[in-house]
Amino acid sequence: MDALSELISLALYEDSGFGDITTDPLMCNSRPGTGIIKAKEPLVLSGMKVAEQVFRTVDPDVEIRSDFRNADRIREGDTVMTVKGGLKAMLKSERIALNFLQRLSGIATFTRSIVDHLDNREVRVVDTRKTTPGWRLIEKAAVCDGGGYNHRMSLFDGVLIKDNHITVAGGIRNAVAAIRPKLSHLIKIEVEAATMAQVEEALDAGAEVIMLDNMGISQMKKAVDLIDHRVPVEASGNITRDNIREVAATGVDMISMGALTNQAGAVDLSMRIHV
Repeated sequence: MDALSELISLALYEDSGFGDITTDPLMCNSRPGTGIIKAKEPLVLSGMKVAEQVFRTVDPDVEIRSDFRNADRIREGDTVMTVKGGLKAMLKSERIALNFLQRLSGIATFTRSIVDHLDNREVRVVDTRKTTPGWRLIEKAAVCDGGGYNHRMSLFDGVLIKDNHITVAGGIRNAVAAIRPKLSHLIKIEVEAATMAQVEEALDAGAEVIMLDNMGISQMKKAVDLIDHRVPVEASGNITRDNIREVAATGVDMISMGALTNQAGAVDLSMRIHV
């Protein structure tokens, strides 16, 4: 079983694994019906395949139709998805499908609002590992649906030497020297730097990407000037909608925001059943 199937099975089990004492007494044999999912506000769509898989897990014979795809902009009142199948299965899967769809579309919608506000195609807005446990793959997909980009997926696919690594290693040079011999030639080393001294040390140590961590705008500009296009530069820490344009104006190449996943709210969707 793949990770998404396991996640959906867990979500269904925690909701109805011990029975459904509301739906079960209403119908011994499931009658056919139609569920219509509508948007109750403007949004950017994400999680369509996940929601479909929820319905199909409970009712493999369900029929699903939609005129929209992930990353589409949806207007208030649009019909996002139409589901035809057994009413009993539909009632059991409705809330779980909506939970995924609302949460993932919320991330895509929030990300799109940040990207549109930045209005700078030269700078990438990227996510972080600040994701809901178990939801990382689908939350990071939602960021992409909103026009953002993914940072590393987990600890296996990218080196990022952070402050605690630097402390453990006894400095940036020591950390880079210890890690580099163990890496494939295809993997870059990124180093987090909170001071100008650390920026210089990271450059001297051969860092291939430098993250400017929690720097003020003026200090960030000085760091970008010092790096002088030798390696890509990422800005991180305390980035908000209010200051992201100023951050981009310093000349950084990427801006990472944990808020894309850990501060995005759910959008408003509802499903009405017709018999």
